[in-house]
Amino acid sequence: MSESILEMKDIEKEYFGNKVLKGININVKPGEIHAIVGENGAGKSTLMNILFGMPVIHSTGGFKGEIYFNGKKTEIKCPKDAMNLGIGMVHQEFMLLPSFTITENIKLNREKTKNNFLSKIMGEKVKTLDMKAMGADSRKSLDKVGMTIDEWAMVEGLPVGYMQFIEIAREIDKSNIKLLVFDEPTAVLTESEAEHLIDCMKKLAEEGIGIIFITHRLDEVMMAADSITVLRDGEMVANKKRGETNVVELAELMVGRKIERLVNKNESAENEEQKETIMEIKNLKVLMPGEEVKDVSLNIKRGEILGIGGLAGQGKIGIANGIMGLYESKGEVLFKGKAFKLNNTSEALKSGLAFVSEDRRGVGLLLDKSMELNIVISSMQIKNEYLKKIGFFTQMDSKNIRKHALKMINELDIRCRGPQQKVRQLSGGNQQKICIARALTLKPEILFVSEPTRGIDIGAKKLILDLLVKLNKEQGMTIVMTSSELSELRAISDRIVIISKGKIEGILKPDDSDADFGLMMAGHYHKIQKEEL
Repeated sequence: MSESILEMKDIEKEYFGNKVLKGININVKPGEIHAIVGENGAGKSTLMNILFGMPVIHSTGGFKGEIYFNGKKTEIKCPKDAMNLGIGMVHQEFMLLPSFTITENIKLNREKTKNNFLSKIMGEKVKTLDMKAMGADSRKSLDKVGMTIDEWAMVEGLPVGYMQFIEIAREIDKSNIKLLVFDEPTAVLTESEAEHLIDCMKKLAEEGIGIIFITHRLDEVMMAADSITVLRDGEMVANKKRGETNVVELAELMVGRKIERLVNKNESAENEEQKETIMEIKNLKVLMPGEEVKDVSLNIKRGEILGIGGLAGQGKIGIANGIMGLYESKGEVLFKGKAFKLNNTSEALKSGLAFVSEDRRGVGLLLDKSMELNIVISSMQIKNEYLKKIGFFTQMDSKNIRKHALKMINELDIRCRGPQQKVRQLSGGNQQKICIARALTLKPEILFVSEPTRGIDIGAKKLILDLLVKLNKEQGMTIVMTSSELSELRAISDRIVIISKGKIEGILKPDDSDADFGLMMAGHYHKIQKEEL
């Protein structure tokens, strides 16, 4: 047997000219737990998509580099190729069929059959399912992962922790399994369930199965992993044995990079405590699926750029969406000292707030309408602006709409053929500027901007960030920017709030240490602080 079960050599991947993987090398031995850590966007998912031959890789030009499995060079063109080699994956999103039993899920597409009197005459097609044998196989796999639940129980209604272990049982039931990928397996588990899962991973490794463990939880990495690869911005920045590193170093490696401040330090040096509080948020809870806010209390200062960061699914996106009334919210919000009504988007817009959504194509834009209509639509609906009365009838004020649209196009440097061009025809960066133009047309006192640079090229990203700084400095606009790009938050924010598990893990200044940012992102900061006391 080869010394390594998997070798990924010099893996490179581009998406439309943007290089997202830059010469990655991964080596996993039989019986080894190999952790891969990194921020959102570091390249972990893309690397695993390559390993599994996912269609998104091959439909976008493929990749460069070589994959060796069990010592042999191999081409993995589709997920079936990966499964045939003996590669399994426990997904973060459950892939179970709720209306099926546990056994039916475990044995799906690998059912066992037995002969009956018809099959002896008519052949394989009329064989009977061997329920006893399938149940026995399922029981064996469930026992391996420490689950005592009945193998014929329905999946629907089971706790999420149970579903995660059923996913693992399904993979290890495969007779040829040699390598298992765990993608954020503990994200939905309680602390005791997570410890149980790590024990399960160690037992599987003892049987000679190689394991790739993708996680943000650095304490779990130190509990489980034999070796650790750190990715950052598509590059492999470190490969460490567990005994050679610690949580603080891993946190620093995950986020450490040169921070280019777009704001002069002297301009933002005013004591934050002396600034007036424009919005006070108390015990905010937001029921946003996948981004639930569990309990956030926060003061927003007038004239600041406040950054909100955190890993995917931790609740950072939910804060602005909740305040703007897009998802059911509870708690207390004071705006300029007065009670602010939650769960009412039109009232939020009327009161002096504006929002640029993270989903600009789904929520933020009327793609098949003109740029000028997109720019003024919210002001027309909320403030009855850009309208004129003709007798008993109300019409759009085309002259003023055109005048304002041209002003916005000029001020925001929107590249287009003219104000009547359909928004769908614009580039991603220019579509984002249209979203900002529409928000600015409301003349807000606080502008909430969520993932403003998602899906746009590097040049356009800087233009968007420069624009936000300009609005803040020249117009005194208070800006709350939520982003998965920590480097962007550090480039323009006065303060940065890090959200973990739906709550505030801490508030940092842009020039605070990489280690502090990494520890907070991983939800590990307070644990380390307690250990040091």
